[in-house]
This record gives sequence, C-alpha cells and structure tokens, in this order.
Amino acid sequence: MARTYEHPGEQAVADPIRLLAIRDTALSVDEVFGAVGDDSAGGTALFVGTVRDHDGGADVAALGYSAHPTAEAELRRVAEKVAADFPVRALAAVHRVGELAIGDLAVVVAVSCPHRAEAFEACRRLIDDLKREVPIWKHQKYADGTEDWVGAC
Repeated sequence: MARTYEHPGEQAVADPIRLLAIRDTALSVDEVFGAVGDDSAGGTALFVGTVRDHDGGADVAALGYSAHPTAEAELRRVAEKVAADFPVRALAAVHRVGELAIGDLAVVVAVSCPHRAEAFEACRRLIDDLKREVPIWKHQKYADGTEDWVGAC
C-alpha cells in the first residue's frame, strides 16, 4: 500500500522513502544520491560516515558492525518519523555491517526537500536518530590490541 505524506502548505507526496538497507557489502554514495533525486526538491543533503583511524585518543585498527534482527524495521520507523516531521520529497539510508577497514563507508543517508534548510535539518535528524535508535553496534579494535563495543543502543 503506497503511503502519502502531507505537510502544511505543501502538496501530498507518495511515500518518499526510496531506499533503506542494512548491508554487508560496500556502500555507494552514488546509489543513495540517485535514490533521492526529485524534480520538486530544491535542496538535497547527504551525509557519509566513514571509518576513522582514531577514537577517544586511541588508534583504531579496524572495526565491525553488528545489527539486531529488528534493525531494518527500526530504520524504517526512524525514516517514517523524519518524513512525517519535514516536507521530505525523497529519503534514503544505508548502513553497513560486517568487518570494515579504515576509510570504508559505514553509513550513507540523504534527504531531498523543497528548500535547503529543510533538507539539512531533516538529514541531520535522520542520521542522529539512526545512530541513537537503530540497534546497530560497533566493535572497535585498537592498534594496541584492545577492543570494545561502542554506541550500543
């Protein structure tokens, strides 16, 4: 069943959620950006999260992400809330799981809205809520041989 979303002063939009996934394969910025193209959008904001080589003053050697079986459903819930709260024309979010190397893409999200300010705000809410509410955990391995779990919901 196709959903429609209405915002005050805006025309109803068919389901703006174009791409949601949790994958164990490499992510593509081009795929996510392409998914949110919309002729009625004047602004598109995109965020790319990459694996960095340090955290909290320690050198990171590698990391892995794990997801709870409900993670995709929670990702959809977060995306639907963003689409309901902003005049979103198109939205996409993809998170990686499995072992990642320094520099790999861990998460890519994008939002298109009629105006740039809305797109920036909606994109920030999308990534912040994804990180806070979707049950995906990071197992970080440090250069000194220690390791820990980071960001568990």
